Amino acid sequence: MVAATYSYAAYAGEDDKYGGTLVVAQNAEITQLDPGRQLGWETFRITRHIFDALVSEDLSKSGNDEPSPTIIPALAESWTISPDGKVYTFKLRQGVKFHDGTDFNAEAVAFNVRRAWDPSFEFYDEVTAVNVRNTYIHLDKVETPDASTVVLTFKQPFSPLLRLLAQGSGGTGLIASPESIRKYGNDGVVEHPTGTGPYKFVERIRGQSVEIERFDDYWGEKPYLDRIVFRPIPDGNARVAALETGEVDLISWPPRDAVERLKGEGFDVPNVSIPSIYYYNVNFANEAFKDVRVRQALVHAIDREALARDLLKGTASPGYSVLVPGSAAFDPAFRDYNFDPEKSKALLKEAGLEKGVSATISIYAGGEAVAEWVQRDAAKVGINLNIRSYDWNSFLAQERTPGADVGFSSMEWGFLTPYWLSIVGNSNSGSNTGGYKSEAFDAAVSKAIAATDPAQEVANWREANRIIAEDVGKIPLFLERTHYAVGKNVRDFASPAQAWYDLKKVWLAEK
Repeated sequence: MVAATYSYAAYAGEDDKYGGTLVVAQNAEITQLDPGRQLGWETFRITRHIFDALVSEDLSKSGNDEPSPTIIPALAESWTISPDGKVYTFKLRQGVKFHDGTDFNAEAVAFNVRRAWDPSFEFYDEVTAVNVRNTYIHLDKVETPDASTVVLTFKQPFSPLLRLLAQGSGGTGLIASPESIRKYGNDGVVEHPTGTGPYKFVERIRGQSVEIERFDDYWGEKPYLDRIVFRPIPDGNARVAALETGEVDLISWPPRDAVERLKGEGFDVPNVSIPSIYYYNVNFANEAFKDVRVRQALVHAIDREALARDLLKGTASPGYSVLVPGSAAFDPAFRDYNFDPEKSKALLKEAGLEKGVSATISIYAGGEAVAEWVQRDAAKVGINLNIRSYDWNSFLAQERTPGADVGFSSMEWGFLTPYWLSIVGNSNSGSNTGGYKSEAFDAAVSKAIAATDPAQEVANWREANRIIAEDVGKIPLFLERTHYAVGKNVRDFASPAQAWYDLKKVWLAEK
């Protein structure tokens, strides 16, 4: 049976690749299918197939072959950047249609930008504005000189723009049909996501599935699959069982202790560096952890090398920096603090807490084992941590306003652009969960954003990274490497050096 499958893959003609339904098991519930309101990568993996942005990323190569995906044209055929780095001019594709049959043009782009940026706009959405604030924070104006040209002018040089438009998580640069927003409103459009992407929305059954189907009038190359069904299956063992029985074809986050078994059974489990750091946000409203010595004590107490090696079984690398692989500013040799429990005890004593300190770790489901590891290491030096776990959507609801007893909250995130540091650490960023504030960090970030010389930009980002690391503004734990397990019937799935994928050229062999 296996031989027949490989024979089919080897000799399949182009016509044989078309058709079928791919079933994807995700590790978390889907949030909102609105480019401005989606939170989390599991949702962006869906929305980026329904919607397009002005630019995209080439996700056709393994991350082991291309550590930083190339920015490529999407709804914009080309673009130019002014010498001073402030003006981006996009030339748009013509003849592109939204799934509802309306035209894509410059006014549609301006509509989406203003929805996220212009409080005077009729369809301005405060939720979207918060989510994409870091993309448009320095935007001065948007202009449409003609139906196929959009000009974005910034108040200062803004080199991260193209990568931010292509990326997802909080809010994105994906373009929604203005008519759908006019028809359903900012709240109602989440049930009617309408873009220009290779697949169009069919239905969502909350807690069970989201289904999309091929859009035959897509402007780009025709996708192979007829349909894709995304199913949230939060339990890792249940995801693995569904893959093994053929109930699903692709899963995210295979449990660490199942990776070798899946490989032995003939499943592909790519091991690829992606721009993803699992870290703890520090709650700076917690009295004990306002003291940098106490934060440093916790970091010194955690054996991150053993965490990656023993608990995560080599499917991750120890994290010593909030910057991530693939970023131009990432330095693999950088270390914040070494594993030194005796130093932890000395710092606690110096802070007047030699008798110990207690706090809560707030985590989302799936992070229990890591939290227990941290809990055990911390207890050895006198830091007693209680673990409080939530499902993903409940976690998001309480994350921005944690109780005073919460010392830390878990998160797994990261962007290829080093602007990621500003997103999670700048004092005026809405994504700076925990409330870290540092004038020195903000100053280094401002210099990096405004730099037009690439070498100086990298130097400034590395300085910002050094500051937030010394301050323990965040606590990096590990870098992800094993994100997916792939069914034996799935062909041409690439695991890129990115936290999402492109399913346009994936096809299914006979089971």
